[in-house]
Order: sequence, then C-alpha cells, then structure tokens
Amino acid sequence: MTFDQTIVFSVLAAAMVLFVWGRWRFDVVAVAALVACVVAGVVPMDQAFAGFGHPAIVVVAVVLAVTRAFVQSGLVELVGGALMGAFKAPFARRMALVAVAAVLSMFMNNVGALALMMPVALQVAREGGEPPSRLLMPIAFGSILGGLVTLIGTPPNIIVAGYRGDLTGEPFGMFAFAPIGLPIVLVGLAYLLTVGLRLLPKRSGGDSGKPLFDVNDYVVELKVPRESPAVGQTVAAFERSLKSEAHIFGLIKGGKGAISRGRRHHIRAGDILMMEVDPGDLPELTEEDKLKLLVDPKALKEQLEAEEIVHVEAVVMPGGRLAGWSANGFGLDRLYDIDLLAVAREGQPVRRRIQSVPLRPGDVLLVQGDAESIHENLQHVGCLPLAERGLRLAGSSIWLPPVLFAGAIALAATGVLSVPVALLAALLLMILGKALSPRDVYDAIDWPVIVRLGAMIPVGGALEQTGATTLIADGILGLAGDLPAWAILTVVLVAAMTLSDVMNNAATAVVMAPIAAGIAERMEVNADPFLMAVAIGASCAFLTPIGHQNNTLIMGPGGYRFGDYWRMGLPLELMIVAVAIPMLLIVWPL
Repeated sequence: MTFDQTIVFSVLAAAMVLFVWGRWRFDVVAVAALVACVVAGVVPMDQAFAGFGHPAIVVVAVVLAVTRAFVQSGLVELVGGALMGAFKAPFARRMALVAVAAVLSMFMNNVGALALMMPVALQVAREGGEPPSRLLMPIAFGSILGGLVTLIGTPPNIIVAGYRGDLTGEPFGMFAFAPIGLPIVLVGLAYLLTVGLRLLPKRSGGDSGKPLFDVNDYVVELKVPRESPAVGQTVAAFERSLKSEAHIFGLIKGGKGAISRGRRHHIRAGDILMMEVDPGDLPELTEEDKLKLLVDPKALKEQLEAEEIVHVEAVVMPGGRLAGWSANGFGLDRLYDIDLLAVAREGQPVRRRIQSVPLRPGDVLLVQGDAESIHENLQHVGCLPLAERGLRLAGSSIWLPPVLFAGAIALAATGVLSVPVALLAALLLMILGKALSPRDVYDAIDWPVIVRLGAMIPVGGALEQTGATTLIADGILGLAGDLPAWAILTVVLVAAMTLSDVMNNAATAVVMAPIAAGIAERMEVNADPFLMAVAIGASCAFLTPIGHQNNTLIMGPGGYRFGDYWRMGLPLELMIVAVAIPMLLIVWPL
C-alpha cells in the first residue's frame, strides 16, 4: 500500500466514523475530508473545487428548485385531495398515499415528495383514528423506492450516471434505471402494504388519531397583581427567573387590547401574561410569583384565534437551519416571530426547559405565530409544517411547471439536450413564467446537500487516482475466491446498502462507484450491472433513521424508535436484493 493510498483510506475511514457518530453535520464532514485530501496532496489544489462544477451538482440543485415549483403550483395538493376524496376505505387510502409518494419521487426530490404527503397522511390518520406510525413509514419507504426509477429520482442515480459518462463517454439515460427500478417498486409497495404493515408498531406518542400536543392542556392566562415580582421586569427576564418550565408567549398591556408578543416589553401591574405551563407548575406561579389565574384554557384559545394567532405542529428537517440550535440560541421568537411551546422527540414530550433544548432533525414542535406568516417562516428556518394548509396557487397557471418539466424530460430522453441543460432551461422558463421567483429557487436548494456532494466528488476521484479502488477490488476478489460473478455482484449491492444505512447516500455512491467499476475491470466483465448495483444499494437505506433524510423526517411525527426501522426495512432490503440481481443480469448482461 502506497502513502497516498494510506492517506485516502484514513480520510475515508475517519469520515465514515464521523458520519455514523452524527455530532458533526454531514456537509462539514465532507468538507473536512476534502481539505484533508488537498493538504495531504492526494487531491491536486486545482481540482479541489472541481466537484462543484460537476453536472450532478446542477441536476440535484435544479430538481430541488423544480420540486418547489410543483409545491407552489398546488397541482400535487389538488391531485392528493382528489385521491383522498375518491378512496374512503383505510387500505385504499393507504395504498393511494404510498403509490402517489412513489410516483412523485420518480420525478422530484424524494424528500420533497414525502414533505408533500406527510400532512395529508397525518390528516387521514386523525380522521380514521389510526396511529400515524401505520402510515408514515410506508410512505417514506415508498418515496425512497420511487427514486430508483429515473435518473433524477435520487442523487446516487445522478452520481453513478455521471461516473459512467466519465468512464465510457456516455452516461446512463433518463430512464435507463427503469427496467430495474420499476420491478423493485412494484414488489416493494406490495410488501409495504401487506406484510410490512404487520411489522409496524401501533405507536404515536399518544392515543391513536390524536395530536401529539393538546393546546388546551397547558395554555393559561395569568394576571399580574401589584405585589408580583414580575412587575418591572421584561417578559424575557421574568421568564428566565421562573423555577418552572413555563413559557410566556404573549402579553396584554393593562389587561386590554391586542396580544403583544414582544419579549422586551416591561411587565406592569394589571397586565395579563399568556403562558404555556405544565398544570403541576401552576401552584408555584400563583403562590410564589403572585400571579392570578383568570380564564380557562378554552376561552384563551378562542381569544387567540380571534387575534389570528395560530398553533401549528412542525417537524425539524434534516439539514434545516434550526437543527442543532435551541429556540433561544437561534432567536426563533425574536427574529422569526415564532413562539416554541412544546417539543416531542420520538413520540414523547420533552420535559426539559423548552427554550434551551437543542433541537434535532425529526423533532416535532408545537409553535405559535401569526396566521399569515407562520408557515413561510417555518419553512425558512428548516421546519415542515404538519398542519393541512389547503391549496396554494402560484401566480401562473397550475399546469405551467408540469408542462415545462415534461418537455425537459422529453428533450433529455430523446438526446436533444443533456439532462442538466434541459432541466436548467425548464427552470429558467418557470422563473420567467412567474411560477417561481429567484428567491424561491435559492431557498429551495438544500445547500448542505450541494456542499456535501461537491466536496465528496474529488475525494472519490482521489480513491481512483491513487489506485486505492484497484487495491480494494483485488481484496474483494481475493476474498471471494471462486464465487460466480452474480455472487460478487450481490456483494457489491449489499455493501452499498450497508454503507448507505450509516453514511449519506450520495457519499456512498461517490465512494462505491469507482470500486464497483474496478471490480468489473479486474473480472473483465461489463461494468454497467455493477454501477447499477451501486445506484440501487446507495438509495436503499431502510435500516436506520439516519440512513436517509426521509427516515429522519418521520421519526418524530410517527413516534418511531431506532429499532422500528430494521424490523420493516430488513425484509424489504432482502426482497430488493432478490429482485435486483436477476433483473440486473437480464437487462445488463455481464
């Protein structure tokens, strides 16, 4: 083993450990790996940022922006509403939700597809008295499966297609993945809707069909007498002085007029504090802090609604700006006019000081804010509102984004334009047609994903340029002995699946693609089935909540625990292997 190979292996091993550890963001780990490779000399300085100009980066970014256009057009919500109206039986509704999520993710970002379907699924669960855990995991897994069908369905497909272009001069086409992906989707959806359901927990962090939070349980209105120590303090200072975990989210000056939500207002005698508090802490507030309980929670809720202040449940998105921050540290109320009232983690309420709890991806938040701006503000900080919002139409025709997108797909599929150019042209026309604003485009792009991918592409290149891929390929073939080619192909697929369950799927594709091609070269067989195996395996992360963003996103709303994923995911992965290997050998002969 050469010095350069030792460096590359050490960097990748350290990156994998940090990916699994989870204390550092994935994009930070990827950039650290890139810097280490550049400093060590295994990535030339003039190639350090070449990954950010890779066509895969353009395609991923454009697909994320186009996903936003579909959301804002209202077409998806219109179709979803029609399906829910057409199907009344629980099984039929579940089948419709999972199937729509799978179809959407074939042509848009699968995280975006899940984000569109989650509010509908939660509403269906509540109306039917069914635990969300029975719906969310099948929908999340279905959306991951759908991404296997097309080039743009998932980042690993884009990465592997680009690598094949570098290797042979011709990348995989738009629908080159469909002959393998479609059978996997059909078998996978059949499993998710039948046997898989029996492996799911009936858990929602509460009774079936009920919200995680009940505002009436802890929202109270307290008047400030002259003798209260609150008099003279600012709202923020008085809240910090409380021994309980009570949170002040509103103030009525002099007991009259509109509700003020300013944290710097000084409290005076006669003011009324609107508070979120555990019922057990009320005696302390009324006795030690001399506050007087005025009205019952129901009356307060009516008053809040009259002031157009609403309560919304939202989930913290993986890679969102709020992830890793507390509400106080982030300035959620001060900068975004959003009050955090409660947090649920893995289906259970967090019983710590709510404002200082570091928030994790998948946490479900109960927040309060202005009815007109709260949904937009939540999306801006990286949270997905779970309340049904109704149809939102962009300024242009509802059909403009899908028509332009279909045109781009047709041009790319027929070879008239390359995929990045066709999609970029469609996005430009959407902007000119006012289906999207330039700000919408920049807000829609998940920049941590772009940074992570752009940083890992040169690292993957270093793996190949130093000869490390040949070394790994020789090692795998040496261990395999006299195993037939189909068995070694299975090893590659399972290895990609395993890595993807603990490491980001894009990083898995970047690392595994040159290794798979190296194995095929040493065996003197066609590299295409091995590259396809990497694309499939890297996308099929079903065993852990950290393997895919969709898995993380459903953890809080579904009340899932770490072990729930592999119970449903392991049989699914075994079925995918059983379907994929024969299809790979038929469609892409060795």
